[in-house]
Amino acid sequence: MRPVSVLARSYRSAPFWNLSVTSRTFASTSPKRAKTANDVATEISKTRNIGIIAHIDAGKTTTTERMLYYSGHTRRIGNVDDGSTVTDFLPTERARGVTIQSAAISFHWPPIPSETQEVQSTKTSDLVPHNINLIDTPGHADFTFEVLRSLRILDGAVCILDGVAGVEAQTEKVWYQAAKYNIPKIVYINKLDRDGAAFGETVKQIASRLHTWPAVCQVPWWEGGKGQFIGVGDAIGLRAIRWAVGGDGKSLEVIPIDKLPHTEAAFEEEIKKARRALVELLSENDELMVEKYLEAEEDHLAIRSEDVIASLRRSVLNPQSNIVPIFAGASFRNMGVQPLLDAVVQLLPSPSEAPDPELNLGGVEGTISSLISGKMLSATGSSQLKAAKFRKPITAPVQNLEACALAFKVVHDSRRGALVYVRVYSGSIRRQSVLFNTNLQVSERAPQLLKMYASESVQIDAIPAGQVAVIPGLKHARTGDTLISYAGGNSRSGPPAPLNTLQLRPIEVPPAVFFSSVEPHSLGEEKNVRTSLDILTREDPSLQVTEDEESGQTLLSGMGEFHLEIATDRLVNDMKAKASMGKIEIAYRESILQSSQPDIYAFDKEQGGKQGRASCLVTVEPLSEEFAPPKLDEFGYSAYEDGNRVTINISSPADPGDLEPWDGELPSQLSIPFIHSALKNGALTALSRGINYPFQLHNTHVFLSLDPRKHIFGGETTPAALSSAARLATKTALKATALEHGSALMELVMNVTVSVDEASLGAVVNDISSTRGGHIMSLDDAGVTSGPTVNATSNDLPRIDISKVYAPPDPFGPSQSQQQGIASDSIRQRNITARVPLKEMVGYLKHLRSLTGGRGTFVMSPDKFERVVGQREKVLLKEIRGF
Repeated sequence: MRPVSVLARSYRSAPFWNLSVTSRTFASTSPKRAKTANDVATEISKTRNIGIIAHIDAGKTTTTERMLYYSGHTRRIGNVDDGSTVTDFLPTERARGVTIQSAAISFHWPPIPSETQEVQSTKTSDLVPHNINLIDTPGHADFTFEVLRSLRILDGAVCILDGVAGVEAQTEKVWYQAAKYNIPKIVYINKLDRDGAAFGETVKQIASRLHTWPAVCQVPWWEGGKGQFIGVGDAIGLRAIRWAVGGDGKSLEVIPIDKLPHTEAAFEEEIKKARRALVELLSENDELMVEKYLEAEEDHLAIRSEDVIASLRRSVLNPQSNIVPIFAGASFRNMGVQPLLDAVVQLLPSPSEAPDPELNLGGVEGTISSLISGKMLSATGSSQLKAAKFRKPITAPVQNLEACALAFKVVHDSRRGALVYVRVYSGSIRRQSVLFNTNLQVSERAPQLLKMYASESVQIDAIPAGQVAVIPGLKHARTGDTLISYAGGNSRSGPPAPLNTLQLRPIEVPPAVFFSSVEPHSLGEEKNVRTSLDILTREDPSLQVTEDEESGQTLLSGMGEFHLEIATDRLVNDMKAKASMGKIEIAYRESILQSSQPDIYAFDKEQGGKQGRASCLVTVEPLSEEFAPPKLDEFGYSAYEDGNRVTINISSPADPGDLEPWDGELPSQLSIPFIHSALKNGALTALSRGINYPFQLHNTHVFLSLDPRKHIFGGETTPAALSSAARLATKTALKATALEHGSALMELVMNVTVSVDEASLGAVVNDISSTRGGHIMSLDDAGVTSGPTVNATSNDLPRIDISKVYAPPDPFGPSQSQQQGIASDSIRQRNITARVPLKEMVGYLKHLRSLTGGRGTFVMSPDKFERVVGQREKVLLKEIRGF
């Protein structure tokens, strides 16, 4: 019997440049009515906020381009090599063919049928259109922060693997970053059309290196078992999907397995084998699947595909199951993307199914749902009562909280100014609404709201909960700021306490480890260069600008050589700043050796035209690795930032004092959280530059004590005065101990994983251990996990028994002798795990390629700062001081 052949439909393809006009026209002709609660719930349930994460050059942008094409968003398929992609729209990205900046884009899958033309096609599933907000993230290790801030607001992720390279070191890194935020994931094994592709071997690496159970949902279809890659076998639907070779991917065949040609008997059996393995794996984690299995009289193939999808979805959304679905394809050849989009809709969570966002309200930890229900406000009030009368409890009506959102990205546009990307977690942000920034305690009005399509945009009237959109024109919002809209709020006054302290879990900014000087070409260009640097650092907080107090040089710090190279390119070419960059240097640290004596510092100086007066008691000491944070009450505070710890203790009304008893009242401009914040910021400012070296202090513990009866002077004690007192007191204590006991120079040591062939192993190991002063930690086969030295998170994850993992055979994989360990030196891949000083890794990629004939790759991540001793200390000090 001939196979059932169906052509994919001609999806709606409105011109990309005319999308905004089409949307506005459609909106104007649609009847307007107020949305009901059911409408909002339905809209949220049909929304997916997903990200594409992967190692560099795994095919993230290529896959995204196909998603946009098949959804009808674009009329042609962009090419990374040609610089014609939608999401890589920066000139630097198109010139280099690499993603630098995460791009957000929205589309519908399945596509919304066009009203002007009739469409006919076969769909790979019977789904209703869902709105997908997709973020294409960078894969280079230097842009880790770009991935982190994108992951912070995602509900699900698609991890793309190179079918030839398998699970690479950077793949492990982004995988565990996603696991940190409990993000459900699906895996797409790409590039199966290339020579050396090994789907089965990659599945085994997923189990061994990512410590998760791979649920193989698709198996590759090699024509005749040994031919070219032509499609996939669907283990869920018990069918095969074949694409026309050389086509655009819209022409496909959906073939039930019992209709496959007799020449594909082995492929048919492999699909059935994959279905049995999938049902067995799901049955171990889902009781409902066991019931379906028994209802089907223990026939794995008789279970309905809908039941398998439902069980797989429950397992994906349950973090305890540790199951990840596996899909196959070749995006560059336009194969496998439509079923992947189906899986995004069917398996990944909607915003309402994602974990409840965590927040902090007046020092009390909670979630969005507890805030809406009013539990957090009552908890805040009770904690305040325990802390006596330092602040009267105010129960602000939570019903007046219109929206709560997180600003996760800021981009500067030459025409529209700053574009602030936000994810709304509760309520709805409307155009012209007043947004209160709880981090900066300022209010701003949202003049416009935009839905972004990479570099293009469409104006919208509101951003509902669960959606990702852009607010242009905000002057103050930064990455990680919490924005709330409150009924009755205006630009002069924010919401009442404690809602004005509401903060969603912030985005952690990793410390910069490389820096370079920035020199304007003339004094007249200094202001323009400074403005351009401010734009860069607001866009990317992992870039930091400081000024050397001794030389007066402006220093730009970043995450790596490539990071600074890209920043320089954007500064000079995109922003037309007339400046030159100096040689890339390493950021060292300074550490004190002994504790200081307790010292009181009194600040009494005019600030902003008003008299400022404050005082505090401070002690500094080296921070021990075994230090355990103290148990604190409402008056205590302890924070660990940038390798240092600040501990603050405020005397409570119950503490005995040598003066008259304190009734707990504070000046109106102060509160306990404000005092904590002011003292911490002052101490951290003092730690930003060392005493004997021009580097930031590290491993330093600052103890700040404040007794309101002695150190607060009515209206003259402002948060700014407290911050200045803490800064000067900490600086004085650091100088005292550094002058008496000296200080130490510290350098960052990196965890490095180098992947090389067996023939180059000896030369690379010798280079790391002798020439670069590194310590070899382990030598593993490439398929074995690289261990806890690179990814400490993996230390706590369960080991997967590879013998119990189903993986289809690879027709083009290693030969039988190689599988038994007799691989030739030129083929067998090895992983070298080592700890190497960061300075020795500058320019290492070029050197590694020369040692390995261009085949070696490496990835590194920061471990910790260690003291420099012996001859190495003398050499580094000579380089730093220049003599």
